[in-house]
Amino acid sequence: MGTQDPRVDAYIARSATFARPILSHLRDLVHQACPEVEETMKWSFPHFMYQGILCSMASFKEHCAFGFWKGSLIVPSDGSDVEKAMGQFGRITDLRDLPPRKVITGYIRAAMKLNKDGVKSPTRSKPKATKDVVVPDDLAKALQENPQARKTFEEFSPSHKRAYVEWITEAKTEATRARRLETTIQWLAEGKPRNWKYMG
Repeated sequence: MGTQDPRVDAYIARSATFARPILSHLRDLVHQACPEVEETMKWSFPHFMYQGILCSMASFKEHCAFGFWKGSLIVPSDGSDVEKAMGQFGRITDLRDLPPRKVITGYIRAAMKLNKDGVKSPTRSKPKATKDVVVPDDLAKALQENPQARKTFEEFSPSHKRAYVEWITEAKTEATRARRLETTIQWLAEGKPRNWKYMG
């Protein structure tokens, strides 16, 4: 039997008025398609778990986002710019922006099968083959002092690591660099990527 997380209820309740019916609709669809799904909060937004991460949803000031962890194996790309938002469905501002219920249900079941079969996400295994990110000494020292932040950083893809490294190293003054380093460690300890506020 699946589970609902009260933190997801709270997340929906504090989202913008336009977002609530969208998030509720997506949540219902996931539970209908996958009765065993378990809800949780990761990186400050709702995730749905079924033998691993299945999908997630998020709301922002002016749009919502919905995506599958292994989206590139599930949702066909039409070559458009929907990737400008987190997930595979672009900037969702209305229920009409979503594919029909039957289509989303099919995607959810495909995601379930991938997890059940133990298929790895290509977008999360390929980056490891790319060249290593050079971590500056001050960041390396700060990561050593915060095990949770270090764990998050080590598990991030090279692009997520690079985003933090570049943000720190591009600081114009030492004071700015110190502030950015402190914020980096705080966000990493919370499991957040560098651009978590602006995803989408």
